Amino acid sequence: MAEQVKRAFKYRFYPTDEQAAELSRTFGCVRLVYNKALEERTRAWYGEQRRISYVQSSAALTEWKKTEELAFLTEVSPVPLQQALRHLQTAFAHFFAKRAQYPRYKSRKKSRSSAEYTRSAFTWREGRLTLAKMTKPLDIRWSRPLPEGVEPTTVTVSRHAAGRWFVSLLCEDSIAAAPAPQAAVGLDAGITSLVTLSTGEKIANPRHERRDRARLARAQRELARKAKGSANRAKVRRKVAKVHARIADRRRDFLHKLTSRIVHENQVVVIEDLTVRNLLKNGTLARAISDAAWTDLRMMLEYKCAWYGRELVVIDRFFPSSKLCGNCGTVAAKLPLNVRAWTCEHCGAVHDRDVNAARNILAAGLAASACGDGVRPQRESSRTGRSSVKQEPQRATAGIPHLYAGEEVNSRAIRLAR
Repeated sequence: MAEQVKRAFKYRFYPTDEQAAELSRTFGCVRLVYNKALEERTRAWYGEQRRISYVQSSAALTEWKKTEELAFLTEVSPVPLQQALRHLQTAFAHFFAKRAQYPRYKSRKKSRSSAEYTRSAFTWREGRLTLAKMTKPLDIRWSRPLPEGVEPTTVTVSRHAAGRWFVSLLCEDSIAAAPAPQAAVGLDAGITSLVTLSTGEKIANPRHERRDRARLARAQRELARKAKGSANRAKVRRKVAKVHARIADRRRDFLHKLTSRIVHENQVVVIEDLTVRNLLKNGTLARAISDAAWTDLRMMLEYKCAWYGRELVVIDRFFPSSKLCGNCGTVAAKLPLNVRAWTCEHCGAVHDRDVNAARNILAAGLAASACGDGVRPQRESSRTGRSSVKQEPQRATAGIPHLYAGEEVNSRAIRLAR
């Protein structure tokens, strides 16, 4: 049965000089409106403890256009300006719900400028896209066709620091659930091996950033020698951005291929709930962890599993997947990161650290999926000396089965999953 989902199709395009100038003006106006509305909201919130709604911001935008100082806002399409206010409203909604930090101002020097057009601000006719205030359609490179009979509902135009222009078409598409295989797999994320599967297969880490590190270093040294504000510095900055774009493109392509393969080959996928933000505090491994892009890997698995009718199980970050013996259920006291193979002191089984972790993750995920949430160990409190239960903090993955550490519980869960 086909399910209706929203999908974004991103393409590169090459604007004419007139189109580039119009879009550049639009980007600048969008940034100005967003920052000015944020300034008004900040003044009201910190000065008067008063919240400003989207309707009030929209009314203020109308008044700004009537002033001589900001009359140029009428020269661009009003839709991207209204969309900027809606995005700001969403940012504040996340802030007040404690899901995000306080919104920040948009910078002129940031790596990406964008503007969003809704259906009333563009024309889609026979596969040709024409934006408001423009007479000619965009010269889009159709690297892949849109699904048959699908028309975009929202268009986002962006310009990256490398000078490349992209257009993203948001469409309502129907995705038929793929045939459900019977296999299940556990994934252990790492650095030497990007992903280790519970089948024993290890996916090597391409290390895209390391492969281009010398080229990036040369470009950055050249940038450091240029005078600030000069035309030569702007040229070299674009050169640095192109190296970063090359790294990001290759990394994204690899992750898409890997996650698509995993989702199509397995009905159940089990992963760990890693706190990448905390792991990045390790100065020795921060660069390698960033290059591995574990957050992007999880994000792709989440929406692809939802698209194709797969089950994604996320086990708790405190589950000792590496230290747990998959043979007898004994948890090792210590297991330093440099130890890649270890022997269980209880049963004598020899484990590859990553493969053992992936198999434990799979077993724990299957047990949690079958038994439901709430499998928690009894831990002894250091203050009272009595057993206490560690409560689960509220997180974005609420509702997804979790399994907590504990020798007795873990060994029982693994036996249930076998």
